[in-house]
Amino acid sequence: MTPAGKVLLFFAWAAVIAGLGWFVERNLVVGSDLRLFMPSPRTARERLVLEEIGEGPASRMLLIAISGTDPRAAAETSRALVKALRDSGEFRWVANGEGSLEDIPERLLAYRYLLSPTLDDARFDTAFLSEQLHERLRDMASPAAGFLEPLLPRDPTLELLKLAESWQPATQPQLLYDVWFDAAGTEALLVAESRAAGFEPNGQRAAADALRHAFEQARTDATLALETSGPGTFSVLMKERTQAEARRLGTVATIGMVVLLLAAYRSVPILVLGLMPLASAGLAGLAAVSATFGEVHGITLAFGFTLIGVAQDYPMHLFSHQHAGLQPRDNVRALWPTLATGVASTCVAYLAFLFSGVRGLAQLSVFTVAGLAVASLTTRYLLPPLVPDRGRDAAESALLGRLWNRIAGLPRPVWLGLAIGALCIAVLWLSPRPLWENSLGGLTPVPRPLIERDIALRRELGAPDIRYLLVIQGDDAQAVLAREVALDPQLAALAASGALAGFDHAGRYLPTREQQLRRQAALPDRSALQASLDAALRTTPFKAGVFAPFLDDVEQARSLPTLGPEDLAGTPLEARVGGLLLQRDGHWTGLVTITGLRDPAALERVAAATEGATLLDLKQASEDLVAHQRERILWCLAASAVLLVVVVFVALRDPARVRRVLAPMALTTLVVLGLLHGAGVSLNLFHLIALVLAAGLGLDYALFFERAADDPAEQRRTLHAVLVCSLSTLMVFALLALSSLPVLRSIGITVAAGVVSNFVLALLLTRPREERHS
Repeated sequence: MTPAGKVLLFFAWAAVIAGLGWFVERNLVVGSDLRLFMPSPRTARERLVLEEIGEGPASRMLLIAISGTDPRAAAETSRALVKALRDSGEFRWVANGEGSLEDIPERLLAYRYLLSPTLDDARFDTAFLSEQLHERLRDMASPAAGFLEPLLPRDPTLELLKLAESWQPATQPQLLYDVWFDAAGTEALLVAESRAAGFEPNGQRAAADALRHAFEQARTDATLALETSGPGTFSVLMKERTQAEARRLGTVATIGMVVLLLAAYRSVPILVLGLMPLASAGLAGLAAVSATFGEVHGITLAFGFTLIGVAQDYPMHLFSHQHAGLQPRDNVRALWPTLATGVASTCVAYLAFLFSGVRGLAQLSVFTVAGLAVASLTTRYLLPPLVPDRGRDAAESALLGRLWNRIAGLPRPVWLGLAIGALCIAVLWLSPRPLWENSLGGLTPVPRPLIERDIALRRELGAPDIRYLLVIQGDDAQAVLAREVALDPQLAALAASGALAGFDHAGRYLPTREQQLRRQAALPDRSALQASLDAALRTTPFKAGVFAPFLDDVEQARSLPTLGPEDLAGTPLEARVGGLLLQRDGHWTGLVTITGLRDPAALERVAAATEGATLLDLKQASEDLVAHQRERILWCLAASAVLLVVVVFVALRDPARVRRVLAPMALTTLVVLGLLHGAGVSLNLFHLIALVLAAGLGLDYALFFERAADDPAEQRRTLHAVLVCSLSTLMVFALLALSSLPVLRSIGITVAAGVVSNFVLALLLTRPREERHS
């Protein structure tokens, strides 16, 4: 190709890369919902488990503490913060223990007689009204007189206050300055429920920003400090820590990669050309995921670019095998059968994740397969015309020659490989530690001090248990509410016995229509109520006619339609009831949150004796779900392994060669598994991804070493290529192994160990015995 043609090809290729970049920038949506990496539910129960883990009240709950030297200033800030957060739009509800009538909007005020349980046991007769009026006289002589006086004409029985108090949590901290404080009286406590799901870091970030801004505006003392905890806080923290760590390690890895390639090839043009297939692969993978799914998870991006790093090996093989007298086009044509076999085998392995049932893994599969395919094809057809046909020949390196001869002289007893494999199997089989990590917490491991602080705050606030949840199913909302109300006596008995500290459900806020109609029927007509009230007033100093608003509200309540969940729209009660009473797939689900559960077996017995009730152990249920999903992934990987063997056999057509190529990869997988398990590491989803990556690298090394078995010059060129490839990969994953984040560290250790083992075993096991003896 003429120099002008090369320039034209280079800029045309660069233009295609830029076009792909434009398409990705316009269409790619990066998501952050960690549920994409959770197993797909197979049953209604599993769907409920995942929904509650990601969107349930416990997952949205934010625990807030305001500390400082002045408790009174903390209390004032707490009150101002509640108002600001309610107005922010980021929270469904906020509470700090302060009795408030804001939960009852004007249009629901007359409904207080249908919502309050007063009329379940009492009647608005002369005796009851007289008792209430005398209590109000005593109240008017108390410090609360200023607060109560405006309420009395409309609500002499204080139903509004009774409702506001009944809607407070069943268990709550001590009150200081009318707001919640911890037991030591040094921290003002609040609890809030975000609108964003707990596993949605972007939404939780917006909620955290709104909270921080509101605190800065509400703070009355510069010494006050804000602290938050909860699943949402943890998801934001882990996302930001992961991103910061990835940027830091990525910068170091990029610098190291540039230095390595310049040292290996001593050519800036070669460095630039080597990046072209990699850039094409990354953007093609992004475009494929965007076109297929419309959204790609941030974790998919991070892992995808790490996995697609295998693509950088393709141009390196071409560069290392290039020498004077050999046209790059002829060079790549000779390398292509081996290169194509490695690409096809790796893609087959990653296709297993496409059928795993985990959407995040399916995205990862599409990203990687598309990227590797594009990287290999661009290396095959676009890169050779641009590669200089002259350069340093790795075969002329005396150092590589001596290194190869040293390696060739090493003893290679067959029994050693068998012994290593047997030892690794024994470690996996006999170790008492669990091989697999079933906890979903393994996806985003939170530092232990933060977990302990979260436990302490939950204990102080009496927040609901995040593990156990009582679920009530019904054909409609009324059936669910009726079953929740029927459970109240049994749950109250468990609370009295100490089996649990408290409970909450939608029925505490919204009575059934039957209850409302019964209370409505107990309301006297206006003339009867007027007569009873006049009789009660005779023994009090209250003026006649002062309670006319009370008479008006009762009369209005007698003709009101009953309230249902749909009638709460636009009111603060919508969030309370909406989070505990859900309509899904044509039926209704009620959630009973539990606080301070000490006897799960007792609660299980209550659930078993109640129609439509189920006690969910979210921890155990999620672990069972992960175990079932992992079994499916392993079966998919097993099928991929069979297909991989078929691909290699079709390419090599020699059982002995197939055995030599696959042996290092298989033995390395056992070695890495044995090392991890022997070190006390339980495997999770990300370990599986790392093992597949390590296996793909091992197959690539073995294929090229096996190809170069008979030619000393090709042996040195192959050794140079695989050394550069393995060192670049080892550098990246060794940096990950130094990460402070457990997930990144475990992936780095897994792949780094796999690279070392694959390189050594591929050198030792891939050449035929005749060449070894020669």
